[in-house]
Amino acid sequence: MRALHLALLPVLLLSSACSLLTPPTAVHQPMTARPAPGAAPVDSGGSIYGSSSRPLFEDRRARLVGDTITVNLVEKTQASKSANASTERKNTTDVGFSTAVGVPGKFLAPLAVGASNDTSFSGKGAAAANNAFTGTITVTVIEVLPNGNLLVSGEKQIAINQGQEFIRFSGVINPNNVTSSNTVQSVQVADARVEYKATGIIDEAQTMGWLSRLFLNVLPF
Repeated sequence: MRALHLALLPVLLLSSACSLLTPPTAVHQPMTARPAPGAAPVDSGGSIYGSSSRPLFEDRRARLVGDTITVNLVEKTQASKSANASTERKNTTDVGFSTAVGVPGKFLAPLAVGASNDTSFSGKGAAAANNAFTGTITVTVIEVLPNGNLLVSGEKQIAINQGQEFIRFSGVINPNNVTSSNTVQSVQVADARVEYKATGIIDEAQTMGWLSRLFLNVLPF
């Protein structure tokens, strides 16, 4: 059994290393797609343009699997929320016995009972978020939906010294929103998924260790 554990140790280390090199992603898969193979060339009878060529007056906007589209990332979100609540309640009660001649129970005359209650509550909360993401990424059409919309996905990797940055994007594009220069704004993409992740020494230094995370999740205080 000990030998089995020692044999599996390199596999576990390798898998953990791979997870550090390539962070997980939630964008649509596959990340890219190759165009379908074209039809076999046929005799064009001396014509300059064959049957497999695009029409002469057709623009170069993406419309087929394997075509590329440049997405301009112009994501900006801003949200704020505030709440304020306060309540107050007071209650006072006094009970006493007055002195009366000839009335039984004179020994109760000096006694008096009183009760008071004062309750107050005040609560205040506020939250704000402001995010901005700008840039450019070129993605590939991985599927043409039945209604003509294009499902795109793509990734850009940038290596800086001892770290790597991953920019990933996927979503559904309406061909009518694609400009003549074959670009589209990210705010016009449906079901958009934008990711910006990094790996390397700097990213590892900002990550809490697994033992610290364990105690953070287990300890009740």
